[in-house]
Amino acid sequence: MKQFADKVVVITGAGSGIGRALACEFARRGARVALSDVVTENAEETAKLAGDNARAYTLDVADRSAVLAHAEDVADEFGAVNVVVNNAGVALGATVEEMTFEDYDWLMGINLGGVVNGTKAFLPHLIASGDGHVVNISSVFGFVGVPTQSAYNAAKFAVRGFTEALREEMLMARHPVAVSCVHPGGIKTNIVRNSRSAAEDQEKAAQGFEKIARTTPEKAAQTILRGIERKSARILIGPDAYFIDAVPRVLGSAYQRPLAALARLGLKS
Repeated sequence: MKQFADKVVVITGAGSGIGRALACEFARRGARVALSDVVTENAEETAKLAGDNARAYTLDVADRSAVLAHAEDVADEFGAVNVVVNNAGVALGATVEEMTFEDYDWLMGINLGGVVNGTKAFLPHLIASGDGHVVNISSVFGFVGVPTQSAYNAAKFAVRGFTEALREEMLMARHPVAVSCVHPGGIKTNIVRNSRSAAEDQEKAAQGFEKIARTTPEKAAQTILRGIERKSARILIGPDAYFIDAVPRVLGSAYQRPLAALARLGLKS
């Protein structure tokens, strides 16, 4: 997809962060954008920022029937769907011992279930468009395991595998649908501050994340659009993403001991 003028782009989790930046960047390039968020006011604010060709929807991506209905609503209203960005995501900070089943199910329902729901719901419309693209947001935590991030790791590794398999299936079937998996590094968003964890742990994690997150959502959006233009299978965002991608390639599973040691030091500080 070399240009976005008049293309119809669907973005979940568009109320803030990367989702909001993507909405504004697509709209700036002439796309018509269908923007959803679980918080109605956030989606509406993004739509205002994106301009006249934006439409806001309230959507819980973990609700499969709601996502299926959303796909039909968007297709009916816009007449086609060209790009779907399954971006909605949440965070959870807890060890496997501490984590509740309820919190695990909550995260997986959004971070993995939302990707599966959005992909399945919109895929027929993307195929019918003759020029479709699925963009699923994983993470650098889809490359390496991290202490206290087992649920997030599980979802993001799964998104990576799901998306890579989908890309192969589109190639096998010769469907006119490109597929990209996005792996952001540290992006200046509120995902950690809005995560589920103990209050003191959450504030400490948020402060630490804000110190190392170097890439802006706007820069991330530009990188994603460039990847879509190139039909890139894998889109890495930020220099830290390239570094983290390389670590398990070089060290294999040996990266786990030093990472655990670093995490232990962090808990003591």
